[in-house]
Amino acid sequence: MANTKREKLFTEFPPVPTEKWEEVITADLKGADYERKLVWRTGEGFNVRPYYRAENLEGIRFLGSQAGEFPYVRGTRSHNRWRVHQTVEVKCPREANAEALKLLNSGVDSLGFSIAKEGFTAEELDQLLAGISIPAIEMVFCGAQTGSIAELVIAKLEKEGTASEAHVAFSIDPLVKGLSQKGDFCSPNGEKCFAKIASLIEKTREYKHIRIVTVSAGIFSNAGSTIVEELAFALSAGNDYIARLTDAGVDAELAARKLRFSFSVTSNYFLEIAKFRAARMLWANIVKGYNPSKNCACKMHIHARTADWNQTVYDPYVNMLRGTTEAMSATIAGVHSLEVTPFDAAFESPTEFSKRIARNVELLLKHESHFDQVVDPAGGSYYVENLTQSIAAEAWKLFLEIEEKGGYAEAYKAGFIKERVEASAAAKDKAIATRRQTLLGANQFPNFTEVAPKEITAEAVTRPAAEGNVLTPYRGAMAFEAMRLHVDRSGKQPKAFMLTCGNLAMARARAQFSCNFFACAGIRVQDNTFFKSIEEGVKAALESKAEIVVVCASDDDYAEAAPKVKELLAGKAILVVAGAPACAPELEAQGITNFISVKSNVLETLKFYLKEMGI
Repeated sequence: MANTKREKLFTEFPPVPTEKWEEVITADLKGADYERKLVWRTGEGFNVRPYYRAENLEGIRFLGSQAGEFPYVRGTRSHNRWRVHQTVEVKCPREANAEALKLLNSGVDSLGFSIAKEGFTAEELDQLLAGISIPAIEMVFCGAQTGSIAELVIAKLEKEGTASEAHVAFSIDPLVKGLSQKGDFCSPNGEKCFAKIASLIEKTREYKHIRIVTVSAGIFSNAGSTIVEELAFALSAGNDYIARLTDAGVDAELAARKLRFSFSVTSNYFLEIAKFRAARMLWANIVKGYNPSKNCACKMHIHARTADWNQTVYDPYVNMLRGTTEAMSATIAGVHSLEVTPFDAAFESPTEFSKRIARNVELLLKHESHFDQVVDPAGGSYYVENLTQSIAAEAWKLFLEIEEKGGYAEAYKAGFIKERVEASAAAKDKAIATRRQTLLGANQFPNFTEVAPKEITAEAVTRPAAEGNVLTPYRGAMAFEAMRLHVDRSGKQPKAFMLTCGNLAMARARAQFSCNFFACAGIRVQDNTFFKSIEEGVKAALESKAEIVVVCASDDDYAEAAPKVKELLAGKAILVVAGAPACAPELEAQGITNFISVKSNVLETLKFYLKEMGI
């Protein structure tokens, strides 16, 4: 009976072919260009359609596999229980141990130990790990002396008989971290470095859960790369590791098992989900090319950390929202472990509060949203499957290009990697300056009344200078933040006054736009509902002592209103017209030369007005 009713329902609502959808869309566009209006050209180098249907899955070869099955696009495991990771700075081993124990009692089950101290001893390692049940958690060691620390950790595990049960990783990364930060592998030279790594791998041959090398792919993303570039460079570096380690006497299958990948995850929600799915599939196929005895060697071990690049120092609580959506992307995609960056990390040492909020993001996703109980929920989505295919295709193309240059290290030393990343970073910078890309609180919708607290220093908002063939991490908001901090520390309070007149609806819309525009530079804005006459508006503007007066009206009103405002202001304030009216040439001929609109380069325009005001 139920089947009969369902079949009857389907006959009442027959399927609509794509041609019919396209006909309706074309009619609604009223002659506008379909590609320009509805097709999104991503920064990754491919187009995204306005909608996808089942027919768009045709030709995607990786469909049909399950989680835990080669090529692992849907995950390397049959579950989605990721580890909650948080990093402890190790200056004093005893203090770091106390913090680590506190974290373990707060929901963390993956500890990172960042050890900057030189000459770290076995005794200090014992102090650091005192009271920690090593088999019950995961540990990751990083820092300048990670190779030496690895020796100490392995010796301790073997002595205590926990090496076979321990889940431990080391952030040894001469290819990505070494080259990108120093321009060279490591000291004294590359050959000895890889011989050392090979030695550590051989020592841990029988320990399945100890990983020696971490490919630090997040370095690319935090220097401004695209998602495709981050993935392609990571794959290339991983392949280079296997090739160099096999040259050092390690068999390829063992080398692959000892690799770990650490990615950044940005706010590009669906593309990040697709990135991790594509990463697993591409890496599985790369390792498969080395003919391992078992497919499990082809599994990509992925750690993710929410991005530093898109954090802001102004309106910093927005970083909590960024971290949450980024964490959602990573966990939906199925990563092994995840660290959420504290919301204040861009301008101060994270506080207890910010670190608690960071780990609680993951705990909420686990225990209240139950993300850990569903494997690859994005699987089967027409949109996400197509994104996965597109990202995989573009990343593979770039991977092959790097291989033709001799592999990751050779391509990096030739300057290819840096050139690609810097070009992508420049494109992002331009998109932010022109508001084609929004960083909430920085280049769009700022907190009008916010003044930078003392914790925000010039150093926190100054982009480091690029020197030599190294990658320089920065944040996308820095240019706007440096400009605004300069205003905040200038001792002045410049003001922009909204002179709203003419058509009420247009006057209000343009006043809101203009308030957001000028507040991005820390310029105080005085909005006004509406003035019945231009004379009334100019009188109020002069009384406000505002350095900038913005005429907010409709395009049709400007031909008459703007010259009148100019005449009444008599040069006592900078006159700005909100919009790009057709009468602009006539207004310019009358000496009205300042216009702001959605086509403006917001950053450069604001710098111009600050200079005009002597700030």
